[in-house]
Amino acid sequence: MDFITKNGKGILLCLVIAVPSWFAGKAFPIIGGAVIAILAGMVVTLFFKEKGTFAAGIKFTSKKILQWAVILLGFGLNLNVILETGKQSLPIIICTIATSLIIAYILHKVMKIPSNISTLVGVGSSICGGSAIAATAPVIDADDEEVAQAISIIFFFNVLAAIIFPAFGSAIGFDTTSGEAFGIFAGTAVNDTSSVTACASTWDSMWSLGAETLDKAVTVKLTRTLAIIPITLVLAFIRTRKGQTENGEKVSIKQIFPFFILYFIAASIITTVAVSTGVSADFFSPIKELSKFFIVMAMAAIGLNTDIVKLVKSGGKPLIMGLCCWIGITGVSLILQHVMGIW
Repeated sequence: MDFITKNGKGILLCLVIAVPSWFAGKAFPIIGGAVIAILAGMVVTLFFKEKGTFAAGIKFTSKKILQWAVILLGFGLNLNVILETGKQSLPIIICTIATSLIIAYILHKVMKIPSNISTLVGVGSSICGGSAIAATAPVIDADDEEVAQAISIIFFFNVLAAIIFPAFGSAIGFDTTSGEAFGIFAGTAVNDTSSVTACASTWDSMWSLGAETLDKAVTVKLTRTLAIIPITLVLAFIRTRKGQTENGEKVSIKQIFPFFILYFIAASIITTVAVSTGVSADFFSPIKELSKFFIVMAMAAIGLNTDIVKLVKSGGKPLIMGLCCWIGITGVSLILQHVMGIW
């Protein structure tokens, strides 16, 4: 009862924003419910600056429900399918992730961009957009404004990719009789699932390929999602090596270890074992949908805690970083596909 008294109002407010944002995201998949929710939260907070009794529930939603979303995301991963289909794309995935993280680190040093926003943009660009940011934020103790900024940057380049890449792929000579090459390209060079889906579906429609490109792109994208595990664990280790709390005390691995990632792995294993014993993958679809809704709800909370004016004023350098990561990932994906004979 105390939990409801303390957090109920804030959670309910996030829910009220999340529900219409969820349906709007279904209607406009190229934007997605998460981005709509974060923008709606920013607008609401312009007129609702003093949160009062709503504050605790909003914080709970932006932190805990975000972690639950990542855990439930694991139920969408059949490790057998990913490992089998991902073999071909694995070298490209590893190289694109490394490229993005290296670019983010260099620009963090050269342009004096804060470390948290640099990490979130680098990880979000290289792995899987909002899901990777959701998993990384608690580990590095990023605040809501940093998360909002990273999400906004990733969203911007996602939309550009979904619009530009199908025409770009045709112009540079991707095979139009098969969805394999463009599917791998979309799965490695586009960040968020919604934009990967939109990009691949457009290619299928352009060349009447059914769902061939979409299936390939989504599987590659899910393979990239597994990189959440080592990245968050490495970041947790780095933070314990050099981090301190606000009181000046040394940060311990027990304090910040991302235990929710272990649950994410457990969820993936449960799905893999269940499917291998004959359970239909569709059985886990409602859980995957709940995961996506929790992300939308958490983004509403993050929007409520974000000063949109400050976000716009401080967004120049991180936007340049996002652009450089995007160009780097795209270039490496194309070069490696060409070297490997896929394109």
